[in-house]
Amino acid sequence: MNILLIEDDTIETMKLQRTVSKLQLRHGILEAKNGEEALSLLESTNALPDIILLDLNMPRMSGIEFLKILKADHRLKYLPTIVLTTSENRADLLECYEIGIAGYIIKPLKYEDYELKLQKVLAYWDINELVKA
Repeated sequence: MNILLIEDDTIETMKLQRTVSKLQLRHGILEAKNGEEALSLLESTNALPDIILLDLNMPRMSGIEFLKILKADHRLKYLPTIVLTTSENRADLLECYEIGIAGYIIKPLKYEDYELKLQKVLAYWDINELVKA
């Protein structure tokens, strides 16, 4: 599975890479530091990712702004987007689901809990039938 991770925090990026490596998963990870960079990547390639993992709190363009643009694009709107965030704000949660996300995961503080959540999320999407644009 090819994953686009949109995350501005280097430590969070390293955590995902560590988890994928530790679990011996063969997923490719493409990284973007913010929504603008992610949109540029998506527009410049024919090989779209299978899923997107998206942080909400980023500079330049918030995760919610990115989602609105993504879901308005006929080529990109079917990409399953899972919010991976520290935000427990219910308004964020509701707005993200209204826009059309596939899931909302709150990043746990303990690495072991993070690893367990990510293992489950990636296993689910790995067996899912995905729409290819």
